[in-house]
Amino acid sequence: MKKFFALVMALVMMMSIASLASASDVRVAMITDYGDITDQSFNQTTYEAAKAFCEANSLDFQYYKPASDSDEDRISSIEKAIDDGFNVVLMPGYAFAPAIVGTVEEYSDITFIALDVSEYDLQSAKGTDADFSWVYPANLYSAVYQEELCGYMAGYAAVKLGYKKLGFLGGMAVPAVVRYGYGFVQGADAAAAELGLTDVEIKYAYGNQFYGDADITAYMDTWYANGTEVVFACGGGIFTSAGEAASKVGQKVIGVDVDQAATIDALYGEGITVTSAMKGLAATVNTQLGAVLNGSFEGGKVENLGLVSATPAENYVQIAPSTQFGEGFTADDYAALVAKMFAGEITVSNAIDAEPAVTAVTVDYQGNIK
Repeated sequence: MKKFFALVMALVMMMSIASLASASDVRVAMITDYGDITDQSFNQTTYEAAKAFCEANSLDFQYYKPASDSDEDRISSIEKAIDDGFNVVLMPGYAFAPAIVGTVEEYSDITFIALDVSEYDLQSAKGTDADFSWVYPANLYSAVYQEELCGYMAGYAAVKLGYKKLGFLGGMAVPAVVRYGYGFVQGADAAAAELGLTDVEIKYAYGNQFYGDADITAYMDTWYANGTEVVFACGGGIFTSAGEAASKVGQKVIGVDVDQAATIDALYGEGITVTSAMKGLAATVNTQLGAVLNGSFEGGKVENLGLVSATPAENYVQIAPSTQFGEGFTADDYAALVAKMFAGEITVSNAIDAEPAVTAVTVDYQGNIK
C-alpha cells in the first residue's frame, strides 16, 4: 500500500511539473489590425490588457504591426510571430477574418484568440454560400458581443440625461453596427416612454465606411444645425466627422467599442463625449489567456458575450465609466437598469432584419450617406 501511495504521489508531482512546464512555455503575440497600439480603440485596449496579463504571469509577450492594411500582411505578421516561437496569437477586430481562415487550420498547434470576429465575418472570408457550415478548428476561439445591449444602455442614458434630438451615425451596415443602432433606438424609446415624452427624435444613417471625411462631416453639420444634440458615432474612425461637427456648435457625441472620452475630448473639446457603448475586450483577453494558462481553453467556437452579472462592471457589454451621469440618470440608475436587464425584466431585440418597433420616439432612417 505504501508503494502504491508513493507511486500516486510521484505521478501527481510529475503531472504538476508538466503543467508548470507547459504554462512556462506559453508565449503570447498580438497582431494589430491596421492601426497601432495607440489608437485608443481595439488595438490599444487589447495590447494593454495582454501586456499586463503577461507581465503579471511572467509570460513572453510581443506585438506585431502588419506592414499595411491587407490580408496578406496580416497573415505575414501571424506567420512571423509563429516563426519567432509564439504559440498564442491575439487578433482584435473583424478585419482578421481572412487571415484567420488563411492560417488557423495550417497552424493547428497554435492557439488563436480573436476579438469581435463574427460568424458573418468568417463566412464572408470563406466565400461560402448561405448554408455556411465551416467547423471551427479546435485551436480557434472568437468572442463577439451583444452590441444591442450596450447600444440600448447608451440610448436610454441619453434620453434620461435630457437629450431629445439624437442621431445615430453608423459606419457600414454590417450586423454588429446595425445591432448597436437598433439597440440605441430601443433604449431611447424605452426611456422616452418612461418619461412620458412624445418629442424625442432620432436621425439614423450609415456613412458606408469606417472613417470620417469631409462629406460625412458636412452631413453631420446639417444634422447639428437642424437641432441634433448628440450623435452616437458607431464605426471606427467615423467619430471624427461627428466630433468635428459637434465641436462647431457646442454639441455632443457618444463613443463606441471602448471608452472614447479621452480620445474624442482631446480632439474636439473637454466634455464633448456623453458616454461610450463598450465591449469587454480586456475582460475577454484576461479570461481567455487565463484559460490557456490553466489548461481550460475551449476553442472551436464563436462565443456571443453579453451580461453575466447584475453588477455593471462585471459584464462584457457596458457604458463607459466616464459617462456624464447627472440628475436624470445617475450611476445608481445605471446599476438598476443593468440589474433589470440581467434579470430579464427588460429585453432587447437583437433582430437586424427589420427596424425596431417604437412607441414614444420618431426615427428618420436616411440610409447611406455615401
